[in-house]
Amino acid sequence: MSNNGKLIAAVTGATGAIGYAIAETIARQPGWVVVLIVRDTVRGEEAARKLKSVTGNSAIHVKTANLGSAAAIKALRAEWEGPLHALVNNAALTPRRREETEEGVEAQWGVNVLGYWRMANVFRDVLAASAPSRLVNVASYWAGGLNLTDPEFRQRVYDNDSAYRQSKQADRMLSVMLADDWRDSGISVNACHPGDVNSRLSNNLGFGGSASPEDGADTPAWLATNPEAGKLSGKWVSRRNAERETFADDTEMVTGLRKILHHFNSR
Repeated sequence: MSNNGKLIAAVTGATGAIGYAIAETIARQPGWVVVLIVRDTVRGEEAARKLKSVTGNSAIHVKTANLGSAAAIKALRAEWEGPLHALVNNAALTPRRREETEEGVEAQWGVNVLGYWRMANVFRDVLAASAPSRLVNVASYWAGGLNLTDPEFRQRVYDNDSAYRQSKQADRMLSVMLADDWRDSGISVNACHPGDVNSRLSNNLGFGGSASPEDGADTPAWLATNPEAGKLSGKWVSRRNAERETFADDTEMVTGLRKILHHFNSR
């Protein structure tokens, strides 16, 4: 993708409330090209047209990929041309009943966790070539209960809240893993809480939300574009406040998660 000297950001889940607001916040900043990574091309093109209109930024592009599919993510990378300076992993699902991806993986684990992991690793080379660059994983303070013996709820009774919380814990842990692994790559990696936004995702979990999508987008977009934020890596960030990620203190759990993620990649 030609950037004509501009910086390029990609946002997954860009037709959702928070993803769209992240894309809009970045698009309003001078010098940025924004790529919307979406599952539904029609909705993606509609979002791009709206963004161009409201931001005055004509450099909005759409790419389609099912982030629950390793093959689709690899195909997305294969067709990517040019640099990538910021990748915002935002796409997430919270189905009320247990669903599976086309690969036969429980949907929240397949998209919310494996989608983040695969996007990060598949795009590592282009992020490194574009360094200094950033990877931003949109997670949540609503996290915990990660069960490494049954992450897909094959033995447990499925509960979408429990599945979501463990997926966000995994996202926060894998952010620290990647920050450590990529320490000398020029890529900063951080996880963040976007705020309590009223969205389809939160509604499926039984919540409303007091924050606007624009408020929710502030921290992820700041991490993706702000020069000072680029100095952070391996942090948990909420309201632009960076803290140590305590979930990563359990080294046994981190090791176990790493093994599981590599196992799914090899399937």
